[in-house]
Amino acid sequence: MKSNTRAIFASNRNPSRLKRLKRSVRFAAAAVLPSAILLLAPPSIRAEEVIERDIRTQYERIRLVQVVDGLQNPWSLAFLPDNRMLVTERRGRLYLVDDGDRTEITGLPEDILAIGQGGLMEVLPHHDFQNNGWIYLTYSRTENRQTATTLVRGRLDGESLVEVEHIFTQDRVSGPGRHYGSRLAWTADGHLLMSVGDRGAQPPRAQDLGDHAGTLLRLNDDGTAPDDNPFSGDEDAHDEIYSYGHRNIQGLVVDPETGDIWSTEHGPRGGDELNLHHPGENYGWPIVTLGLDYGTEGEFPGSQARTMEGMVDPIYEFLPTHAPSGLAMVTTDRFPAWQGNLLAGGLRSERIRRLVIRDNEVVHDEELLLGTIGRIRDVREGPDGNIYVLNDIHDGGIYRIEPYD
Repeated sequence: MKSNTRAIFASNRNPSRLKRLKRSVRFAAAAVLPSAILLLAPPSIRAEEVIERDIRTQYERIRLVQVVDGLQNPWSLAFLPDNRMLVTERRGRLYLVDDGDRTEITGLPEDILAIGQGGLMEVLPHHDFQNNGWIYLTYSRTENRQTATTLVRGRLDGESLVEVEHIFTQDRVSGPGRHYGSRLAWTADGHLLMSVGDRGAQPPRAQDLGDHAGTLLRLNDDGTAPDDNPFSGDEDAHDEIYSYGHRNIQGLVVDPETGDIWSTEHGPRGGDELNLHHPGENYGWPIVTLGLDYGTEGEFPGSQARTMEGMVDPIYEFLPTHAPSGLAMVTTDRFPAWQGNLLAGGLRSERIRRLVIRDNEVVHDEELLLGTIGRIRDVREGPDGNIYVLNDIHDGGIYRIEPYD
């Protein structure tokens, strides 16, 4: 048993080997338990499993625990007021997780097209969920094999989503598969932020205020546009747009103290960005980019500069390529040295970047969980003060980062 346990900790950069070793340890442990105890164990509840017992980061000692396994390409994680979790799978399934036991939620829209990067994506409860029961979901909605980033809401009633209504769909459908955006976040004044990617095939759409592609939207909770949005009343612009010139925002969080809106965004080859959002501003894509063309590693087609007057530069460029995903801000005192830091998940990089911000500048960047659980899709701070992480693999799971003690 001891040698197998050490092998698990030594194999954290090889997920398939790690999985086989964990199963062998569980089998060996079960074999030595008295049969009477085995009969008492509830079969539907899965015990939490320590993956890394003592990880020494620069300022905190942490433990990594797997909470749930067996998820197929999970995309988003959210918490209900009673600490239960909601988690989406890109193929079109929503689960309610209670103490490690997951239940599939029925009643989801039937027009979800899971292809390429598309499918069922974000889940977020209403900020007043306790009183209204609303759950918000984003997905790639299909129309004759074309797709559009879409927002729906429904009320959670036991194991079903009821009263489901489409409340926003981007104005143009496109060929399926790429750059949907789809992150959601609530502002302090109760408005809903939603990212929409440039959809990949026609990057200049991100510069067109008459197109939702390549934007960050600010919505009322019913999907309509607030009257005080920056382009409200402009006949040449969509009222819902808050900022534009974005390639594909995949991480989004609002600072609960300052109200600052932070996002992480995919560049092309390189050029992954951390941005601080201001109403009505142009963030440059594809006219301005720090990234390169995929095929030639020369300038991206249509790019004119790395920076340009009148367009907002990123606060930070992730180097090397990060392929950013979920973004969280540490507010808990569970990790006192990390308070106020941003935790930026990475897909291709298979790590979390801990960013220390001073006066809207990144002054320190630390890598966490490098290669430990593979592609990281989402990062969330839980109501218990711990950090929760999803990995984007076929046999994915929910992981908890907690203080070592």
